[in-house]
Formats: sequence, structure tokens, C-alpha cells
Amino acid sequence: MSLKRFIFSGRTALFLAVVCALAVVVSARRAMGAPPQTPGPSGYHLIKTIKVGGDGFWDCLAFDSATRRLFISRGTKVVVVDVDSGKVVGEIPDTPGVHGIALAAGGNGFTTNGQAGNVSIFDSKTLQVIGHADAGKNPDAIVYDPATKRIFAMNARGNDATAIDAASGKVVGSVALAGAPEFAVSDGAGHVYVNLEDRSQVQEIDSRNLVVTATWPLAPCDGPSGLAIDIAHRRLFSACHNKLMAILDADSGKVIATAPIGSGVDGAEFDPSTGFAFASNGQSATLSVIHEDAPGKFTAIEDVPTQMGARTMTIDPRTHQVFLVTAQFGPPPAPTPTNPRPFPTLVPDSFVVLVYGR
Repeated sequence: MSLKRFIFSGRTALFLAVVCALAVVVSARRAMGAPPQTPGPSGYHLIKTIKVGGDGFWDCLAFDSATRRLFISRGTKVVVVDVDSGKVVGEIPDTPGVHGIALAAGGNGFTTNGQAGNVSIFDSKTLQVIGHADAGKNPDAIVYDPATKRIFAMNARGNDATAIDAASGKVVGSVALAGAPEFAVSDGAGHVYVNLEDRSQVQEIDSRNLVVTATWPLAPCDGPSGLAIDIAHRRLFSACHNKLMAILDADSGKVIATAPIGSGVDGAEFDPSTGFAFASNGQSATLSVIHEDAPGKFTAIEDVPTQMGARTMTIDPRTHQVFLVTAQFGPPPAPTPTNPRPFPTLVPDSFVVLVYGR
């Protein structure tokens, strides 16, 4: 064998050995359920803008991966957009002060109507309202719990949560909370977790017995809003108004890490396939991206530019697309004694859906 051929053969063998070693590491990580590592930027960028128009402010979003429909709360109604065609395909009317939207397994959807103090129940295929359920004072966030097949409406001014059977639409009970609830998530195994915005705490609810089983402080995180969960690794991601995301162990409640995020956060999401946690920040006009490198290790990847006011979000776990909504803002009206800090006006017909992908 010539020296040149020998060197080439040796390099080839070394290359194959490295490839095999990497394959073993990747297989081992997958077997352990560890999220994939990421070496650099997330790759997220604006891929599409959908013009929706219409009047009124907005709040929470929900996405149906099967139908590719985005549900958007808009003051007194829910607007439904087909994100592929970019067209409004329907509305759910008469939802005064609507905040949250939840889609339950089995076909029904639910909205929290803050001004009416109730929950609308609708057929998620036809979008027809089929009933209502009483809630507490100013129901806000809402979540579906697969373990009990119950809907939990978080009553912001009532300091409690209303549990509703998703199939019958009947109220089955309520849970007293230690403060004002914000966003909530379910682990699918009989626990619902909720941020208490005024207490900077997370509470754990036994969704079967309707009792609080744990209360955990979020310090140094203050003023929590958005909440997301990594079910496989038992991690909670609480996005707070002091520009931090607190990452908790969902079993012990211990804050195991924090990560910087932008200002004016409201929403948070987690994508289990990519290991990315997100925070949507309306004031800084950014989408903060944090990566779960390994259980207990997290890296703040980047703040992706968005648009002012894009503070709520949802994701499609199938395509890994991120959806945000906002509009153009005009000058605020003059302050009054009853409204010393008025909201800015909206530029007519400027409401849009922002679609981010990799």
C-alpha cells in the first residue's frame, strides 16, 4: 500500500469512527428523552404576514393543528383564520371581554368571557355556539386537562378557578387560589399549574380532587404572565414582567434556572420537538428564544425581532411555526381623571397575524 493511500485510508477510518460515535450519542440522547442540542441561532424569522383587519384589541390565541386554524380573541368575538389560505373562515360571536380560548379533545372549544363572567362552548368544526357555563369574576386564562377531560377557567378577580366537564359543559366545582391567576398549563397526568401574577407564585392544582397541592415562589422572577410546560422533563417556564423567565422543576417547585427575555411579556410556549421555549414581548417587539440543552441546562439563544404589541402567541407543534398578532398604533387619547393612562389608539384595519418559522 502506498503512503498516500495509507493516509487516505486512515483518515477515512477516523471519519467513520467519529460519525459512528456521534450516532451513538444522538441515539442515547433520544433514548433518554433529552431535547436536541442547538449550536447557535434558532433560525426563526418572519415568513408570512396575514392581514386580518377589523376593530378591537386582542388577547390570547389558540391553534388547531389538524385544521390549521388560528383562534384569536378580539374583544366581543373570536376570529378564526385559516393560516394557509390567509383568510378569515368564521367567527364565534357574543364573547364580551373574551380572553382565553381552549380546544378540547372531542371537538368542543371554550372561551372565557371576562365581562359576562361565563364560558362560551362552541363546536370547533362548525364554530357554532352550543352552550354556556357560569364562571367566576372576570374569567381570563383557560386550559384543557386531558387527565380529567375538564376545562379550567382562571378567574382573575375571583382568585379561583372554575372546573367544567368538557363533554357535558356542566360546572363540576371550583378551586380557591392564593392570588390572581394568569396563564395555566396541564401536565396531562392530573395536575394543572397556574401563575399568580400578584403574588409571583405558581400553584399546583390536583385536577381530579380540585384542591391546591403546592405553592411555589418564583423569585427572582416577578409579575408572572405566560406559562409553558415541558411534560417529558417536568419543567415549567414562567415568563415574568421583570424581563426574566423562571424555569421550575414541576415536581419540587424549585427554580432551577432563569433566562433573560424582553419587556412587556404576556405569552409563553414550549416546543418539545426542538427544545425551544418562547416568550412574546409586546413592548420590546421581540420573541425571546431559550433552548433546553439538557435537563437542567438552558441557553438564551436570541431575541427575534417582531412588531410592537405582539405580546400573545401560540405554536403549531407539527410545523414548529409560531403565531403572534398585533396592529399599528396611533397616539393615545388625552388622559382623564377616570383613565389617567389611556391605551393608544389603533390604526384602522391594521390588525395582522405574524407567522414565524425556521
